[in-house]
Amino acid sequence: MQIDGNITLKNLFDIGISSLKKAQIEAPVLEAGVMLCNLLNINRALLYAKSDEIIRPEVSAEYIEFIKRRSDGTPLQYITGHQEFMSLDFKVTPDVLIPRQDTEILVETVIEHAKKMTARPLRILDIGTGSGCIAISLAHYIKDCSITAIDISKNALKVAEFNAEAIGVRDKISFIELDILGSSTFYCTDTVHKPIPAKAFGDFHIIVSNPPYIPSDEIPLLQKEVRNHEPVGALDGGKDGLNFYREIILKSQSLLAEGGLLAFEAGYNQAQDVKELMALKSFDVAIHKDLSGIARVVAGIRDFTHSKT
Repeated sequence: MQIDGNITLKNLFDIGISSLKKAQIEAPVLEAGVMLCNLLNINRALLYAKSDEIIRPEVSAEYIEFIKRRSDGTPLQYITGHQEFMSLDFKVTPDVLIPRQDTEILVETVIEHAKKMTARPLRILDIGTGSGCIAISLAHYIKDCSITAIDISKNALKVAEFNAEAIGVRDKISFIELDILGSSTFYCTDTVHKPIPAKAFGDFHIIVSNPPYIPSDEIPLLQKEVRNHEPVGALDGGKDGLNFYREIILKSQSLLAEGGLLAFEAGYNQAQDVKELMALKSFDVAIHKDLSGIARVVAGIRDFTHSKT
């Protein structure tokens, strides 16, 4: 696809829509408009108000490249570099999982529990922070809190740190590189790569995680936009999809304060399994459903008076 010379905004928009329709993109008008608005740095109203405006050839060429990438299956958010989450704007790159609206239920559940907690500042641990959407949203909406956000990926942590700075909560969050599965003693490294033992963290009032939970043999069955573009390490939860849940539940025994909250996002048909794993470690557990009645969040309070080994 090539455009010779100048073209009006409307005609360029129409070309984008037509191309996305041919590629069987589900919402061609919406997505063609989002990419064009992002490129021109205008809102959607101006997209129509300036329909007769002439677009420079170099801008048209960049837009056509956007359309080609989207038609080939690159997620829209990786093209624009943005995704809204909890009414906040997050930068996203192929180094991080794209924040989903489903995960907002996890954040909202934690916020509601936080309102009932008397300890201040609340000490929160976000495991597998990715773009930082959970940690940053909690830092934004919970006034008095201190958050530790960990991830195995250095590049993901760079994105998360950028987002925290942009949203204005950088001073409330410590970002730390850590392989939660590979560290039996919960040692990790800070930004200057000095070892930090678990005891240095102290007790957390809340541990939250949206861990990788797709069973390994289901990864090839995911939509091509997901399996070919999003980081597999943020998706693959092992043979049954529960590897990270088991490990986090186990490690929470030494990291969570008495009466503390452990909250997870759960994969499809996994909520009951996660609930049972938590109950075995003396958590009083509840499952939270979304508006469609799908179990999305598993959250439990640790009861030290009935601790089990």
